[in-house]
Amino acid sequence: MLVLAPMQAVTDLPFMRVMQRYGGPDLYVTEYFRVYENAILKKEILRSIDENPTGRPVFAQMIGQHVPSLVRLAKELEQHAVAGVDLNLGCPAPVVCRKAAGGALLRDLQKLDRILGALREAVEGRFTVKTRVGYDSPQEFEALLEIFRKHEIDALAIHGRTVVERYQTPVHPDCVRQAVEAMDCPVIANGNVVTVATGQAYLARTGAAGLMVGRGAIRNPWLFDQLRAAFGALAEAPRPTGRDLLGYIRALWEETRRERGVSEEARQVHMMKRYLCYITQGLDPAFDYKIRRVSEEAGFFGVCGEYLEHDEVLPDEPPEASKRFCGFGKLLGGG
Repeated sequence: MLVLAPMQAVTDLPFMRVMQRYGGPDLYVTEYFRVYENAILKKEILRSIDENPTGRPVFAQMIGQHVPSLVRLAKELEQHAVAGVDLNLGCPAPVVCRKAAGGALLRDLQKLDRILGALREAVEGRFTVKTRVGYDSPQEFEALLEIFRKHEIDALAIHGRTVVERYQTPVHPDCVRQAVEAMDCPVIANGNVVTVATGQAYLARTGAAGLMVGRGAIRNPWLFDQLRAAFGALAEAPRPTGRDLLGYIRALWEETRRERGVSEEARQVHMMKRYLCYITQGLDPAFDYKIRRVSEEAGFFGVCGEYLEHDEVLPDEPPEASKRFCGFGKLLGGG
């Protein structure tokens, strides 16, 4: 099972359209719906469910800590074509944690217990959770597992870092393996799946039922099909070239502009930099440097063409020192 990780302001309808052109995951998860007292479901995110163009299931993710509203909106989401409802317990963003939501709920086990109990009772279909291995320390994970087991969730996706580690450390695969051995539901491993080799290593070290891929899929949309080929489900793995990557960037540009109707070049370029900061990793460092300094379409595609108008196969890995894919090599080295 290959899942596209939910990423706020990234895994939206246009991004889903583009991902599916390159093979795509087996399962999508929406950006999170912010849930608070009197909240309503955001129409832009609902469109990724109601107009899902992929032919693949999509789960609706919620984030929040107001129990009545979580229950109310979960029931509303089930009136749409969702494969299930997912609760975000992993977001490390300070703006979220200050509201005692996302990863911050891992510090309040009593509140977490109440939320999971209420949602498990309210959700008629599949109810899943995406979590981290603790707030401050992976030693917190055992107590979290007891709560997850208690509420008979249908799947557990684990980003193998703590909240305070954010994205700046290697993952803790032993925690994921602990969950695989303890839970009765499928466990999905998330975090640092950047290449086929890291995905295979993560599965080998955890025994997980599948992989959830986020930033690695932004950088390399062919990764899902490359993993399928490694698992024997696809005859041949894609070997994208610079021109292929340039085509992917153009597809992202066209889909995001069409969806949002962005007319101001500087704003569109700014939006594209959310993707390019990952796409450039492993390529000439000057590409990343120059793309961060452009502000109009001609300059943007001029820089992209300068570094991608070629038929050489792209490098498989980002640099080991990449700040955007910290510690991915530890999975390969056994550390």
